[in-house]
Amino acid sequence: MKIGNRVDNFLNVSFKSISENESLARLIISSFVLPLNPTIDELNDIKTSVSEAVTNSIIHAYNNEDNHLITMEAFIKEREVTIKIIDDGVGIKDIDQAKEPLYTSKPELERSGLGFTIMESFMDELSITSKEGDGTTLIMSKKISNRNNTYNE
Repeated sequence: MKIGNRVDNFLNVSFKSISENESLARLIISSFVLPLNPTIDELNDIKTSVSEAVTNSIIHAYNNEDNHLITMEAFIKEREVTIKIIDDGVGIKDIDQAKEPLYTSKPELERSGLGFTIMESFMDELSITSKEGDGTTLIMSKKISNRNNTYNE
């Protein structure tokens, strides 16, 4: 796969839909953005948003079944990191409803229903595409402040 000069860096990784891989995704995305020298707050915002997205895929898309894959793609262009979390799970019937604070499709699991709210508040942009039975793709991005950086000094 040739990605050309359109991005500064690119990542594509898939992992099994098990809860242990939520921390793996956090570690991977942290390592990926570290060359940008993000603030602690920026790094925590990104890690938390990735955690929420991966957890949503595991719990909601795959109903905690461990025989599926979640894909995380990320790229850095200039000072912005864009992250995609992709699953081929059950999909989201009503995205607007799912984005409502405190809404959860799994009340029996005592879920807080704040995943999308957290992602929207921690990232600069969040978009969700989903089709019932075909899965969901979350795309989120965050501009990293310019302070003593490795990329694009």
